[in-house]
Amino acid sequence: MAMGELKISEMRDLTRIERIGAHSHIRGLGLDSSLEPRLSSEGMVGQIPARKAAGIIVKMVQQGKIAGRALLLAGQPGTGKTAIAMGMAKSLGQETPFAMLAGSELYSLDMSKTEALMQAFRKAIGVRIKEEAEVIEGEVVEVQIDRPVVGGAASKTGKLTLKTTDMETVYDLGAKMIEALGKEKVQSGDVIAIDKASGKITKLGRSFARSRDYDAMGPQIKFVQCPEGELQKRKEIVHCVTLHEIDVINSRTQGFLALFTGDTGEIRAEVREQIDTKVAEWREEGKAEIVPGVLFIDEVHMLDIECFSFLNRALENDMAPILVVATNRGITTIRGTNYRSPHGIPIDFLDRLLIISTQPYKEEEIRKILDIRCLEEDVEMSEDAKVLLTKIGVNTSLRYAIHLITSAALACQKRKGKAVEVEDITRVYNLFYDVKRSTQYLMEYQSQYMFNEVSAGEAEEDETAAMVS
Repeated sequence: MAMGELKISEMRDLTRIERIGAHSHIRGLGLDSSLEPRLSSEGMVGQIPARKAAGIIVKMVQQGKIAGRALLLAGQPGTGKTAIAMGMAKSLGQETPFAMLAGSELYSLDMSKTEALMQAFRKAIGVRIKEEAEVIEGEVVEVQIDRPVVGGAASKTGKLTLKTTDMETVYDLGAKMIEALGKEKVQSGDVIAIDKASGKITKLGRSFARSRDYDAMGPQIKFVQCPEGELQKRKEIVHCVTLHEIDVINSRTQGFLALFTGDTGEIRAEVREQIDTKVAEWREEGKAEIVPGVLFIDEVHMLDIECFSFLNRALENDMAPILVVATNRGITTIRGTNYRSPHGIPIDFLDRLLIISTQPYKEEEIRKILDIRCLEEDVEMSEDAKVLLTKIGVNTSLRYAIHLITSAALACQKRKGKAVEVEDITRVYNLFYDVKRSTQYLMEYQSQYMFNEVSAGEAEEDETAAMVS
């Protein structure tokens, strides 16, 4: 029974790790050291000018030279706007906060739109807090644990011998420390650090003196030098948190647990003011520094005039992040008004934006993207099938062609084939309609659908236009 449960848990873990998303192949922006985009790198293909512009913004963010600025990624559907934003997030790394939000999300939350935007802004601003702590750091010479007689009342006791290049000391161990050493699997030859205040043990690596041990070699083993000087020393520890996390901890009775439950609710302005004042004090004392991150809002045309007015004001704040927005709309109505504007964005806000335009992919670029997606989805495909799929991508859309990869792989699996062939692509192409064929079908049979609002004359005109296109 236990073995069965174990297998199920292992299988679930594998499923979670191997899950493939629409942009799971993106590893970065694909730029070299001089910020020149490679033709195909880190999952990114084409869009050379857009990637170069995004790379310059990323570099400025990393150097802390830009904050309170806004960037617009504008282009047709399926031209890689979200992919560029994901590439920016990966290039920035873990240290820089990156928050994502869809424009339509604001209308389905249990809080006001401006509060949701403010929380998103605060998630994208990091605070790097520095503090000094007393640490015992050294190489483990010996771990000796005395186990009590079975049935005895005495708890485990033991001794830990640590050394640096200058000294060696023996420490007595209690039950709590013995348990912590066991959890970390600490053994002779490991270099460890023990936080005196909390008792937390961190394994830094294996000592170089043990690098010749036959049992120490492995891809995960990290070798470090034996520490020098005193065993006990004061070390500067850096914690990275976002302003939103500090807001939640200080505004909820359950403290940081609210971050896990997601029950953040609306946060009062007074709480934020107190936190901003405290963070400003820490900055003056040199205890903390602000790390402006990136807030990415997709479908920005879904925001209404109130949200745009709020964003206008929020970008002028001292602690504003970089705002990156994306849209696939042309000249359209601004939500909440009767006025039309480029991208559905008011002119005053549009004036604040640096605009990066994305272009439709060329045929050879579509082919490279399909090759990358086949590798990502672990699908073997013949050369002829890839040529056909590329043509489908050019005539319909890149997204439609990508959707057919997994479907064709299942069709191939059903006929017990080893690689996807032209017949598999043809089969799924006939099973699943793209937008053009679906529209054409609707035009032909529109009279048989409910609530039809298109007259016969208009239907003929639309059908002719669809055939011409």
